[in-house]
Amino acid sequence: MTMDRRSVLKHLGGVGVIGALAGCVGVQKQNEQATQSDSGATEGGNSKATDMESSGPAGTAKAWYQLSDTEVPLREEALQTFNDQTKHTLDGSDISNLKKKTTSAIPAGQGPTTFEWAHDWGGDYYQRNFVVDKSDALSVSLDTFTDGATEAIQFDGATIGLPHSAETVALIYNTEMVDSAPETVSEMKSVMEEYHDPESGMYGLSCPFDGYFVSAWAQAFGGYYFDHETETQLGINTDATVKGFQFALDNLVPYMPNDPTYGPQAAAFAEGNAPLAINGPWYLSTLNEKGIDYGVSKLPAPEGGKPTPYTGITMWYFSKAMEADNASTRAALDFIEWYTTNEDILLRNAKEQGAVPVLEHIATSDELPDAVQGFSQAVQQGVPMPAHPKMNAVWTPVKDALTKAFNGDADVATAMDEAAKTVRSNWE
Repeated sequence: MTMDRRSVLKHLGGVGVIGALAGCVGVQKQNEQATQSDSGATEGGNSKATDMESSGPAGTAKAWYQLSDTEVPLREEALQTFNDQTKHTLDGSDISNLKKKTTSAIPAGQGPTTFEWAHDWGGDYYQRNFVVDKSDALSVSLDTFTDGATEAIQFDGATIGLPHSAETVALIYNTEMVDSAPETVSEMKSVMEEYHDPESGMYGLSCPFDGYFVSAWAQAFGGYYFDHETETQLGINTDATVKGFQFALDNLVPYMPNDPTYGPQAAAFAEGNAPLAINGPWYLSTLNEKGIDYGVSKLPAPEGGKPTPYTGITMWYFSKAMEADNASTRAALDFIEWYTTNEDILLRNAKEQGAVPVLEHIATSDELPDAVQGFSQAVQQGVPMPAHPKMNAVWTPVKDALTKAFNGDADVATAMDEAAKTVRSNWE
């Protein structure tokens, strides 16, 4: 099971409170080199028609993506702008069940030239030869992007795409109840205690309780879920990780609705029945529809620890079709470099869709909406989700263990020991 913004919601329950996805946020670094003529981006990132001419013949390429209805118009507009301002033609398609389609079409030679998804497919797709390394063909320096984004787009030393946005969970607060975001968990608990009254339908916190949403606390004291560079690789039942899980159980769960799943948790804040929520940028469209006045901030710090949530980096992958050195590959590469370094596109996505850019110099820009700045700060707290294929076997056992601990059916240490056995069994 992969955990990006779309599969997170699908996995956690597609209830009405979720609403339409609001897009993800990316952060881009400034390219301090000269104008990138091949990428179509001038110095600083703004695109100009005269800057997007590349050498060689015109090419036609296919771009696949899977978007919400609210995201499609801006994507189509960006593709049209690129086509109008260059000699190339990018044919974009919004594809349902993108994973199924890419895994069947790419090996058959019928897939896209490039496709867009979160970075956590990277390891699996690279090992299966669905995506290729184009590090030697890039005109854009990877220093253009944030460190986390640069890390996420590489696997085994190969650069398999370029990033344009990021997402993670952050603290969301109801501004009619809370004047400013708490900076520590101690301050957060004071707010939660003030409002928590389950008998009256009020709660202190809205937070789905599974491996993705709890990752910030699990990794706050040196814990980790998976690291393929360590000898044991699996870290879900190490002392440091269990300490983080226990911290969340002791300090957050007592103030939450008694159902750990996404729907009931998200509903509490969206209906005005909680002062605080931990959720992602996709949640903002629901809050806007419900008329909730909110602010967004990075996650508060626990005593003696640092919240370290998992982040997802949305990227344009270099599909297997880009292995050939031809006009189609050039068209796709020009588009990817142009899109991922274009300030106008990134800022518009941020302002209209809540997307968090990963271009370094606008990651914390004052031009970003306040909510996006909050999510951007949370992204900087976090680490990219592991892209190694083995990580796919970790999510469900962790979720099941946390559910047992949440419901009081097992202590967290015992539950995680059992989860670790399940993961290792699945790896065999």
